[in-house]
Amino acid sequence: MVGRENIVSEILFYHLQNQSLEQALPGLVAKCLEREWAVVIQCGSQERCQALDTHLWTFREDSFLPHGTASDDYSELQPVFITDTQDNPNSATVRFVVDRAQPPELDSYNRAVFMFDGHDQSAVSDARTHWKRLQGTDASLTYWQQNEAGRWEQKA
Repeated sequence: MVGRENIVSEILFYHLQNQSLEQALPGLVAKCLEREWAVVIQCGSQERCQALDTHLWTFREDSFLPHGTASDDYSELQPVFITDTQDNPNSATVRFVVDRAQPPELDSYNRAVFMFDGHDQSAVSDARTHWKRLQGTDASLTYWQQNEAGRWEQKA
């Protein structure tokens, strides 16, 4: 993308301990939409994409998060796009990486968010590997962990 190289400014790591991805993700994505940021959510499998697709329509009785997948029309117009690939069809400026997905280069994003299951040692190891690799960039890295109440606290 012309004019968007090397702009990633924030990389956030969210360590899930007291909530599942399905519980924590909608609130974080909703905050992005409130700020009018387009989002792409990269999952580790097509099955996870399908599950999140259903979940984001039904996670609350009184609300939903508008989104699309590769099986929907007008990918470029979706405020949130769910994928299991490294594509960015909606020109998102925020990329969520979940379910141990392998992210693309992050230079074309303003913000990248890694969410990982703290009860899965392989996921924790992968997150540490990403953290170490990304420490050498100009981006600000922050690490967030859930407290007992499920609220996020910045730890690093």
